[in-house]
Amino acid sequence: MLVTLFICPICQSPLQPATDTWRCDGSLHPKHTPHPFDVARQGYVNLLPVQQKKSKAPGDSQQSIIARQRFLTAGYYQPLKDLICEQMAQLLGQNKTGTDNERAEINWLDIGCGEGYYTQAMAQQGIIDNLIAADISKPALVELAKSSKIKDRLWYQQGANQKNTNKKTSIYPLVTSAAHLPLSAGSMHGISSIFSPILPEIFADMLTEEGYLIIAKPDIGHLMSLREALFDSVREHDSDKFLPTLAPHFRLVATHQVINALSLPADALADLLTMTPYAYRARLENRQALLDSAATAPFATEAKFVVYILQKRTASTLDADVQT
Repeated sequence: MLVTLFICPICQSPLQPATDTWRCDGSLHPKHTPHPFDVARQGYVNLLPVQQKKSKAPGDSQQSIIARQRFLTAGYYQPLKDLICEQMAQLLGQNKTGTDNERAEINWLDIGCGEGYYTQAMAQQGIIDNLIAADISKPALVELAKSSKIKDRLWYQQGANQKNTNKKTSIYPLVTSAAHLPLSAGSMHGISSIFSPILPEIFADMLTEEGYLIIAKPDIGHLMSLREALFDSVREHDSDKFLPTLAPHFRLVATHQVINALSLPADALADLLTMTPYAYRARLENRQALLDSAATAPFATEAKFVVYILQKRTASTLDADVQT
């Protein structure tokens, strides 16, 4: 039972999961008022108070989410997914020693998880006990919760299915703001941010001592031929510009690059455009010309990603930096 993992997004009191309604105990509220948060029928929990919203429907639209689902399910970004899972397995593998009763549970936060393409792959590794899937888009969390329920991975299904002797990773789909995470300090063994916001102080606060951070970003040359076809002037990705902001809290352990050649028919190209900012940044005539050309021959481009593996700084990691 996760008693201290979650905190109330309104008053920061301990928040207790339950199958129908999550409730905080109100202990940190001036009037000791508890706050309820209903569990949606799909299985997600909305922990985004209205005062933390910057728009009526924040995050990705339903159209963008469906397009991304189709594109990713087709396997175009699978090499990136495989690398992230491999790195996670290496980082956390040493923590899976002993029986389930002997070892501490492993908690992981997938920030900006979207509809859960990478989240589900992480869960499938069987290394994480509790996988917190957080995104500000409610439509995205609806899709993730539905797919998690089909796979018997929703957080409340683990306790209900007593016949299942092989415990699966429990996925907690949460609608929340990255800047106001409803999680206790020091509760996460790892965080993944895949094309999502980088918040150094918040991430460091969420992680356990020597916890890990995996960041995936577009690399130099990512979808270059596509961008050249859409825009008159193309600005290159500055993939590592955020690293100095992380340096006070994290040390860089490793950097990995992924390059994947893509041959996109018109429907896949349309989905790629819809799931990216190119959908509204490119001129309509450029976009249509590109789609028309893909109707006769697949459009060729390259997906290029860079994955950073970082570890939270502690006294021991600072000593290691000095020695190297």
